[in-house]
Amino acid sequence: MRSVTILGATGSVGTSTLDLIEREPDRYRVRALTANCDVAKLAAAAKRTHAELAVVADESCLPDLRAALAGTETRVAGGRAAVIEAAALHADWTMGAIVGCAGLEPAMAAIANGGTVVLANKEPLVSAGEVVLAAAAKAGATLLPADSEHNAIYQCFDFERPERVRRIVLTASGGPFRQSTTEEMRRVTPEQAVAHPNWSMGAKISVDSATMMNKGLELIEAARLFPVPSDRIEIVLHPQSVIHSAVDYVDGSMLAQLGPSDMRVPIAHCLAWPDRMPTPMAPLDLVALGRMDFAAPDPVRFPALRLARAALEAGGAAPAILNAANEIAVAAFLARRIGFLEIAAIVEDVLHRYDPAPPESLDAVIAIDAETRAITAERVEDCVV
Repeated sequence: MRSVTILGATGSVGTSTLDLIEREPDRYRVRALTANCDVAKLAAAAKRTHAELAVVADESCLPDLRAALAGTETRVAGGRAAVIEAAALHADWTMGAIVGCAGLEPAMAAIANGGTVVLANKEPLVSAGEVVLAAAAKAGATLLPADSEHNAIYQCFDFERPERVRRIVLTASGGPFRQSTTEEMRRVTPEQAVAHPNWSMGAKISVDSATMMNKGLELIEAARLFPVPSDRIEIVLHPQSVIHSAVDYVDGSMLAQLGPSDMRVPIAHCLAWPDRMPTPMAPLDLVALGRMDFAAPDPVRFPALRLARAALEAGGAAPAILNAANEIAVAAFLARRIGFLEIAAIVEDVLHRYDPAPPESLDAVIAIDAETRAITAERVEDCVV
């Protein structure tokens, strides 16, 4: 039986992970579940899985959680430090799915255990890539990517002979505005931006998909995860989202991973790795699919791709700044304080304004993240819809 911790258990990735675990309860023992403040979902999951520990990051929600789990054997705790302590509990397998910079310290605590850590949030590798990879190497931890694209590459990549890889092809759906004009995108509402044509995701990541910043962040992640120069990582639009990514080899062979647009597929690969496990997904029907289309992304209409590649090449603090500025700008857009096109414009402006020394520790990354958020918040005030 494999012991499991889920950091961010009430979000879309967390609930997908729970769905798979609960289908095979004899294979998994839940050590800890964490959430921000969704007491109802967290308590229900803890009861169903007989979790040892349930934690809310918002300490004000702890009394409600304690009441909801009264009479059970599940221990409860609250606060940021409690989340980190939950992540530090020894577990064979940990899902890191806490959104934003709040997921950095818990991910590092899990990595220090030396087990298998699955990264579903982008901050560890985008904002603190070098620090995280060094910590994983020191602890002997295994990092597995839960993003469908990076998981696809992981399944196709020859780690024993990386010199045989000619390039990595990251596929992108293109989001809901793949064929929209710049003028049409100028009038985009939050409701339109979160309506992804293929995937069911949270609001923030759905907006990132619409701006294609999500793919830019994935570019940075891919450069951290796979030993391939960044100029050999290519982004290709594939609106059907059936090929999740591919690896091109020097002999002309291209290996691709195909599957439905459901996060339970890459999560299942990580959960059972190095084995496989059944999922409730129907077999992919290529005849019903009928066709697959591909195109190059437009860097003019989607400047986030250019910004992400520039941040990757600049290195140092640039990826952390890119990520934090984007998070604040997306939140401002969802709050209807700025327009859709202002998201990338604000991120670019902050990248030009702020140039700190490269971070060499997690504390330095967190400090850069905090300062970037403050600068971006000021910039948002200058940009009113």
